[in-house]
Amino acid sequence: MRALPRMRTLDECYKELKQLDENTAVSKYFIRQLALSGAIPCVMCGTKRLINFDALLIFLAKGSN
Repeated sequence: MRALPRMRTLDECYKELKQLDENTAVSKYFIRQLALSGAIPCVMCGTKRLINFDALLIFLAKGSN
């Protein structure tokens, strides 16, 4: 069985990222732009945008290339 992706709000993504690396230079604005541009998967749930946290981590590890 495939594991479910960890879908988080922008604030939750930022908080978890800060827990993993308290000195990260990644901002909420950058995460939001990645989601809006389609660089990382996200879905709308009512008025909230849920971001795939696992895909965010992969994107940050690999870069945009």
